[in-house]
Amino acid sequence: MIVINSLIIILTILGSLFALLAAVGVLRFPDVYTRNHAASKSATLGITCILLATFLYFWFVKGEVFTSTLLGIFFILLTAPVAGQLIARAAYYSGVKLWDKSGRDDLKEKAKAYQTEH
Repeated sequence: MIVINSLIIILTILGSLFALLAAVGVLRFPDVYTRNHAASKSATLGITCILLATFLYFWFVKGEVFTSTLLGIFFILLTAPVAGQLIARAAYYSGVKLWDKSGRDDLKEKAKAYQTEH
């Protein structure tokens, strides 16, 4: 039981740290693309860790199985990266500029080719 409680505590703290990192990244990063990356990746890991800790707590400590937490983990892992990519793509195609110190723009040529076709 000590091992399970320790795992639950570790997952909760880890999830909280990922959520904190996501919040700091959204506040500190310079453009919409890096902020979107921080929000989608770190928050996804944070929510997943917290939901997994919740599932383990109710399963091992309370003796109940809530499949809704597993469904929550599944849908967060399924939808959050897709939503982050779609938000970044919409920002790019609506003309939001990259940060000046961004390394390169891999989508520039494809976007020009797409705009000339349509």
